[in-house]
Amino acid sequence: MKIISAIFLIISLNSFSQNEPFYFEGNAQGTTFHITYFDSLERDFQIEVLTILDDFDQSLSTYLPNSIISRINRGEENVKVDKYFITCFNQAKEIWKSTKGNFDPTVYPLVNAWGFGPGKKQKIEQKLIDSLLQFVGFELIELKGEYIFKKDARVALDFNAFAQGYSVDVVSDFFKSKGVTSFIVEIGGEVYANGKQADGKDWLIGIEQPYDNKETGNPLKEIIKLNNLAVATSGNNRRFFVENGVKYAHHIDPKTGYPAKNTLLSASIFAEKCIVSDATATGLLVMGLEKAKKYFKKHKEIQAYLIYSDDKGNFQIYETSGFRKLVYQE
Repeated sequence: MKIISAIFLIISLNSFSQNEPFYFEGNAQGTTFHITYFDSLERDFQIEVLTILDDFDQSLSTYLPNSIISRINRGEENVKVDKYFITCFNQAKEIWKSTKGNFDPTVYPLVNAWGFGPGKKQKIEQKLIDSLLQFVGFELIELKGEYIFKKDARVALDFNAFAQGYSVDVVSDFFKSKGVTSFIVEIGGEVYANGKQADGKDWLIGIEQPYDNKETGNPLKEIIKLNNLAVATSGNNRRFFVENGVKYAHHIDPKTGYPAKNTLLSASIFAEKCIVSDATATGLLVMGLEKAKKYFKKHKEIQAYLIYSDDKGNFQIYETSGFRKLVYQE
């Protein structure tokens, strides 16, 4: 059995009855990736995939000073965007609208101020938050052709909340273009699996219990079958800090300028595209449980598994109607 946690990857390669899998791993976008695929032609695609991931970072990584997004954020003029940037921008606009602004990539100045970006953490005061909120709002920036136009030069973008999910789609599309029909791609905990393993077994991922834990894996809450499906999990138990006894997680509410505070601890979102899973999971963590329930009534194309805290601090579960069909039964 191979189980991949939606947040923390657990690899256990067994012997397979038909043909051996290709497996490789590495680093990209400031995180790790793990890829397994079966190919009857026994082609090694590692170099091609690494090139794709490097090109992706050169477009969308805020940690690379000369990436397209970094140059735009600095206010450079006449920066021509590429296909990766255009896809992210357009998808972000759709999720921004559907979540009523709870998902908003223009929170980048706030993300930096709180110490969750490449910038140095600042001393948080209401005066600082108010000053930064002036430049937050996806209506303040637009894409025309291959160029970005801002209503204020200080508006900046952060696609990190869903770029990993999109990179999963990009690599997955590459494998499909090569005729590979059995593979699983995981980047930073976001996953897409295509088909089944060579011996007919399902690809499996695990959803962790959201205990605060920055370093290692947590016990699994559910084991899920993935077949031509993506999943992304967003939670507040990995990237956070505690100051004066108060926990601050990395999901910034673009309306208040502060980390979101609600009972929702993690959201695992299943969709056809990982970019949708990733962006939606981020938006829901800001929205909270009750607004998330209303969101699912309008978006039946996705399935979800939410873990939240009750009044006594115990874990509780909310799942959409089709979720149980995805659960693995031994």
